[in-house]
Amino acid sequence: MSTTLTNGHVLHPDGSVSRADVRFEQSTGEIEAVGQGLAADRTLSAAGGLVMPGLVNAHTHAAMTLLRGYADDKPLDAWLSEDIWPAESALEPADVRAGTELALLEMIRSGTTAFADMYFHMDEVVAAVERAGLRARLAHGIVTVGKDEEAATADLQEGIDFARRADGEAKGRVQTAISPHSLTTVDESTLREAIQAARELGVPVHLHANETTEEVEPIVEERGVRPLAYGSELGLFDSQDFFAHGVHLDETELELLADRQPSVVHCPASNMKLASGMAPVEALLDAGVPLALGTDGAASNNDLDMFDEMRDAALLGKLAADDASAVPAEAVIEMATAGGARALGLPGGQVTPGAAADLIVVDFEAPRMTPVHDHVSHLVYAAQGSDVRHTIVDGTVLMRDRDVLPLDEQAVRETAQTRAERLADRA
Repeated sequence: MSTTLTNGHVLHPDGSVSRADVRFEQSTGEIEAVGQGLAADRTLSAAGGLVMPGLVNAHTHAAMTLLRGYADDKPLDAWLSEDIWPAESALEPADVRAGTELALLEMIRSGTTAFADMYFHMDEVVAAVERAGLRARLAHGIVTVGKDEEAATADLQEGIDFARRADGEAKGRVQTAISPHSLTTVDESTLREAIQAARELGVPVHLHANETTEEVEPIVEERGVRPLAYGSELGLFDSQDFFAHGVHLDETELELLADRQPSVVHCPASNMKLASGMAPVEALLDAGVPLALGTDGAASNNDLDMFDEMRDAALLGKLAADDASAVPAEAVIEMATAGGARALGLPGGQVTPGAAADLIVVDFEAPRMTPVHDHVSHLVYAAQGSDVRHTIVDGTVLMRDRDVLPLDEQAVRETAQTRAERLADRA
């Protein structure tokens, strides 16, 4: 069945905007045409709105919606050790399913069509993605710190087994990765084995790196090299790999990234909330390093609205560079769409014939979106997730006129509330 998004404007791959229709086919999941007066089996109105690529949340921990507001206003190390890790140790599979469905509901409603997730009980995440209809790059998060050899080996094996069995699930909308948590929470031997497994399986490595100075200094003191140099020696940071944060990078690491071309996923809201620092986004852009955008988990953000994240990225980037022209709106939209799709190795990111029909329609009729001098500027500096009218993934309409079709919003929220309360009691 073909569908045309009619009477709206379209954001084209070169950043220009024009009035046009977009026709896509559900059976192929692809955009068929972009132009005027396109006939189809059915229509969806884009009048007063803008058709653009769906947003890509390139780093999050979806089920952490259950911990939204659970532990705020604390530095990263204390937040993790005193609150988050104890709560996560009490997680049950049903918690992860409930938290993930809540996250997917939030993402669909705010225009995210694909995401990357590393967490636990990941088969529950696959089931949630299958039901909700999004795309995802999923991985079991591997952690060895505080574990004996047997437990560490088992955790690594779970990560490898999941990457092997889940790749291609949900009719191909789920792809997998290998995710050692970070260079400081996974021992060297396990890191080497994880990287080797990723290469053998043909999947990327997704991890955290250089988020805080506390992650950087121990590696420098112990090994005499910067973290990314250490990771590179282990075989990390090929072009298919992607890592979150990259807040504390020196010139040698910028050069390494420019040479090797992994994607860096900027998470500005989480970095600000946890006082991790300001990533050198303008320097990364100038160096030609591939960039994407992520929310991180809802426990450290506290929402999954990528429009908020775009605004934060642009504003924080200017502050970090001490330059109002740094990290312009066009670059931020690229990070949140095509850059995210590239980082995750998933389709999408452009409104052009033959591309994946992963699309959203953003309403431009709210008072704060008026007048429209520049659509691109409004997307970054004025729009909110609540302005998304329709969300389409793989040619299937997941939200029509703010009504999320595959999920029962009230039931998802009620289940998540109940599971969150019980988790907090156990923790």
